[in-house]
Amino acid sequence: MNNPNRRAPASSRALASARTAMTDAYRGFYDITHNSLALLGTLLAVAVVVLGFRADLRASAEEQLLGWLLQRQEAASVEQLVTAEPNAVDRVTAADLSALPEQQAKVTQWLSRKYRVAPEPLAALVTEAYAVGEKARLDPTLILAVMAVESRFNPFAQSPVGAQGLMQVLTRVHTDKYEDFGGQLAAFDPVSNLRVGVQVLQDAVRRAGSIEGGLRLYVGAVTTDGSWYIDRVLAEHARIQSVALGRAVPRPAPVAQPIPVKQQEGQPARQVPATELEAVVPAGSPSPAAVIPS
Repeated sequence: MNNPNRRAPASSRALASARTAMTDAYRGFYDITHNSLALLGTLLAVAVVVLGFRADLRASAEEQLLGWLLQRQEAASVEQLVTAEPNAVDRVTAADLSALPEQQAKVTQWLSRKYRVAPEPLAALVTEAYAVGEKARLDPTLILAVMAVESRFNPFAQSPVGAQGLMQVLTRVHTDKYEDFGGQLAAFDPVSNLRVGVQVLQDAVRRAGSIEGGLRLYVGAVTTDGSWYIDRVLAEHARIQSVALGRAVPRPAPVAQPIPVKQQEGQPARQVPATELEAVVPAGSPSPAAVIPS
């Protein structure tokens, strides 16, 4: 039979073994830590002695330490002032150029080079112009030409009379059209402004019965026939359309050369500048466009 008295020495031996193991582990940890601290103290002492005799090393160390502290301070400030927003890209009006059809990609690249606008936001506008143009039965290259002449693809442009955004629509006149987009501030959202501008242009063409007449209404020509605006838009339309179809881009009409004007006898002939020959509208100057009432 098992004797309880014989089990006691076995458990005592196990307990003693455990204590011995713990003691050995503690001594080993102490020796390692003690030696590491001694080594670290020795290295610090050597570093202090070296820096005490080498002013150049001391200055370099101080500079590096100061730089590290400043970086940490700046990083802490940025973390406090700027909050990470991974979904911010969802608000950006931009598209991947490689995802566009070949025709739209060509138009985007050409407009990007000419107007010095990044191709990604232009890609989104070109895509939207093609989509909305198909629904409105308007040539998308005509829509892009109007944007080019009106704002040079600046979504924040504003004319002296209050025309705003890409298509330079008079927001105060077409307030009702912006209600579907959340209000008047949507005039500065590129896609919203494009869609409202196309509505206004479509209505102008329908009322006038022709593209030329629609552009005249769109620009709100009152004291003139609007030919200066119509010619600019149609010329840009022809160029963008040629790019889309892969044809040679028509060159702009040559600028009129100065002509001599007869002076009084004995005086040299005066050259008349080209700016005196015809009214020249600076490129990109916003017109009082889209004044057609709702």
